[in-house]
Amino acid sequence: MNKLKRLPPIHAISAFESVARLGSFTAAAGELNLGQSAISKQIKTLEEQTKAPLFMRHARGVELTNAGKELLNSVQPALHQLSTGIEQVRQRHDAHTVTVIATHAVAHYWLFPRVIAFNRIHPEITVSIRSDNAIDASKVAEFDFGILYGEGDWPLLDTQPLFTEFVYPVCHPELNLREPRQPEDLVHMPLIELDSTEWDCIGWHDWFRSFGVEYQPAENSLNFNQVTLAYEAARRGLGVALGWHFMVKEDLRSNTLKRVGSFVFESGKKDYLVHNTHLPLKASANEFREWLLTSV
Repeated sequence: MNKLKRLPPIHAISAFESVARLGSFTAAAGELNLGQSAISKQIKTLEEQTKAPLFMRHARGVELTNAGKELLNSVQPALHQLSTGIEQVRQRHDAHTVTVIATHAVAHYWLFPRVIAFNRIHPEITVSIRSDNAIDASKVAEFDFGILYGEGDWPLLDTQPLFTEFVYPVCHPELNLREPRQPEDLVHMPLIELDSTEWDCIGWHDWFRSFGVEYQPAENSLNFNQVTLAYEAARRGLGVALGWHFMVKEDLRSNTLKRVGSFVFESGKKDYLVHNTHLPLKASANEFREWLLTSV
C-alpha cells in the first residue's frame, strides 16, 4: 500500500504546526488567513487520523500533549525541508533569479560584494546565494552555478577559474609579535587553530608541512571549525590566523590586518565558477556569468 495515501492533508499538518508554534488557535488562524473554526476542523481531522489528542485546551490557550510533541518533532523539519525544496525549484526556474552555491567564506568575502555590484547594474536580476561548506559537484545541479575549490577536474561541469589559492599568516596590526625570519618561527606564536576535518580546507598542520616544518598545536590555543570565525578572531587581536588572499586583501589594504612574515602557501588549486554542462543557462544566468568573469 502506498504510504503517501495514508498521510493527512498538507493543510491539516500546516495548521497543526502553526497552532503548536504559536500556542493559540486564534493566532494560527491569523497567520494562515483562515477562520478559527477552519483551524479547529483541521486539527480534529489530524487527531482522527493519528488517533490521539494533540492539544490540551485551557483558559490561557492550548498546550501540546505528549503525542502532539512527538508529532511536532517530525512535522517541523519535514515542512522546512519541503518549503526549502519548493523555493529552490522556483528560483531555479525563475527567469529573473540566478542561484549560486558556495562555501561560507567564498560566499561572504568574495561573492557577496560582487553580487551587490552586479545588482546595481542589473536590478531586474535577483542573485540568490546559498552558503554550504559541504558543497560538492553533485549539489551544483540544484543551482544555476556553484563555486568549487579544487583542480577543475569535474567531468560533468563547465569550469571557469576565478582565483588561485594563496594562504599566509595574518594578525591585528597592534598584536606585539617579533617578525619571523623563517616559517618555524611562527610555531610558538599564539596561533588560531582551524579544524577543517569535515570539509576540504587546509589548517596549520598543512601550512607548516608545505615548508617542511613539524607542528603540534598548543593545548590552550583557540580552535574554530569555520574559516570565518578564525578570521574574525584574528581581526579582534586574539592571535595569528591563516589568511586566504581573497578574504584578507581588503583588510590588509585598510590596515585592519597585517601579514606575519612573507611566507605564502601556494596549493596550485583554484576556485572555479561551475555549472552543469547538460542544463542550458537561462538568459539571466548567462548575463551574470559573463559579468562575473570579466570582474575577476
